[in-house]
Amino acid sequence: MAKSSEDKRRSCWPSIGCCRELHRFPFTRSCKTLLFPSLRLSNLGVCCSNCPSTVLEEPSGASPSMRFDLQAADSLQGPTTDSESFNRFLRGLFEARETEKFACEYYEKAKESPNFEPEKSTLDSLARYLIREKKWDLIAGLSYDFMVYNVFPDKVTCARLVSNCIEARKFRVVDGILEVLGPNREAGLFAFNTAMRGYNKLHMYSSTIVVHERMKSIGVALDPGCYYTVMEAHMKIGDVTKVVELFREFESSRFSTTSISTRVFGVVCESLCKSRRAFEALEYFKKMKNIGIAADTKIYTSLISSFASIGEIKAAEQLFKEASEEKILLRDPDMFLKLVLMYIEEGLLEKTFQVIEAMKGMNLKVSDCILCAIVNGFSKKRGSRAAVRVYGNLISWGCKPGQVTYASVLSAYCRVGLYSRAEALFSEMETKGYDKCVVAYSSMVAMYGKRGKIREAMKLVAKMKARGCKPNVWVYNTLMEIHGRAKNLRQVDKLWKEMKRKKVAPDKVSYTSLIAAYNRAREFEMCIKFYEEFRANGGSIDRAMGGMMVGVFSKSSRIDELIRLLQDMKLEGTQLDGRLYKSALNALKDAGLLVQASWFQESFGMARVRGAPS
Repeated sequence: MAKSSEDKRRSCWPSIGCCRELHRFPFTRSCKTLLFPSLRLSNLGVCCSNCPSTVLEEPSGASPSMRFDLQAADSLQGPTTDSESFNRFLRGLFEARETEKFACEYYEKAKESPNFEPEKSTLDSLARYLIREKKWDLIAGLSYDFMVYNVFPDKVTCARLVSNCIEARKFRVVDGILEVLGPNREAGLFAFNTAMRGYNKLHMYSSTIVVHERMKSIGVALDPGCYYTVMEAHMKIGDVTKVVELFREFESSRFSTTSISTRVFGVVCESLCKSRRAFEALEYFKKMKNIGIAADTKIYTSLISSFASIGEIKAAEQLFKEASEEKILLRDPDMFLKLVLMYIEEGLLEKTFQVIEAMKGMNLKVSDCILCAIVNGFSKKRGSRAAVRVYGNLISWGCKPGQVTYASVLSAYCRVGLYSRAEALFSEMETKGYDKCVVAYSSMVAMYGKRGKIREAMKLVAKMKARGCKPNVWVYNTLMEIHGRAKNLRQVDKLWKEMKRKKVAPDKVSYTSLIAAYNRAREFEMCIKFYEEFRANGGSIDRAMGGMMVGVFSKSSRIDELIRLLQDMKLEGTQLDGRLYKSALNALKDAGLLVQASWFQESFGMARVRGAPS
């Protein structure tokens, strides 16, 4: 007689105990050993076959504790007779590392029984095992079991499932878990919050926003932690409008004040500050303090930085003073840098010293960026000599310069002619390991060029190359200029070809130095060649280039090119000095081009020519 479909299904399923007796399994806690008793599995829909169980079959070399006892095989029918006892049996297997895998296999087979229903603690144990073993496919199946049996692990285990899957980049598994856990109010909320935090940690802010939308669609109410996480995601993508909207929604929910409340206020303040809406952020900050929520370092830092960025000195100073009075440590170097830049921009250079003093009082290291900003600020506002003086003051206060500050001060020394101090500072840089600074090398090469020390400049460039520091366009420009003054065209040509070979893109100064070198040697054809290349590459005519080419075309009697040059200069608004104006006018008159000379006088009138005699 044909078997029913249920009988066929049961006959195809190996029995859980199956005709062999497992010897003794070691366990922890109060139950030190667990024996497989001789019990029937009829209640679980399990039939016993006479063959060994494939789950517990071990090779002959297996340890005694993991072998079957063949003598007791006939008496063993299974581990339990009901679902509750079987869950207890599975949990016992999960307590020992040696038997966890068997527990997992038993669980998978037990699911085929219509009378089996896993308990919450069993699912907790199974989930922990699958997480540890990184069995992502089985975790996806486990989440489906939650829905089938309507039994869920505790919220901590659910959160661990989500966080571990995100860390392993198993995002589809995460989606499946969240879909199943959504209707479960406690575990679902915890899992959704964990997912959003995990995505934020990976900078996957759009995924955080998608999770939030899913929560809204299935009616999961957000807690303060969820509001903070999704607001942070919107802040990171620059959506300040959505941040403010979520904050108002958070306020309307009237949650009790917790430590999360400070972070939520902090996000809305930081978001507004980044959008240069510092005064709006200040209003939220005042509201926060009025309802008794303590401000933290991050909020003060955001507000002070924002007010400093928009030049609101009074507000920035007031907040800094308030933070100091409340014993809140402000340790963000970027905030102090913005304060320094604010004072420099407003011309209050001496107040930058107060920032240095405040940092020293907090035992904070004054960064190289801050020192460089102060030195460059004094140089820009008051000249290079003022920059040299302030550098001396900073050193006397115990500040330690880095590579950027050294390079700025070195440039200042060269500009004011303190060459011996520049050389000493460069040696100090080398001693401290800053021997690959291209800007410093450029300043030193330019200094040697001004002094006519060609050999020293070339030696320095050779040392630079030997240290693996590639010369930039400034270095090449300086070398071409000093060799051009010496009319050493061979070296100029060598440097130009080296630039091209090293793929260093020439700039306007490069072409000016190159053409000037050939002009000094009266090689006008080469001048015209490089000028045409310069123009073909999109170069614009400035006073230096225009004046030089006026002289070249005038001296070589190239009147057509001269007229075209003058027309281009007029279109680009380039002026001439008195000497070049006179040279061009005489060239046109000598060629008998009186009409062109008249146009030239009208276009480049004496009143618009720099340095022309009245």
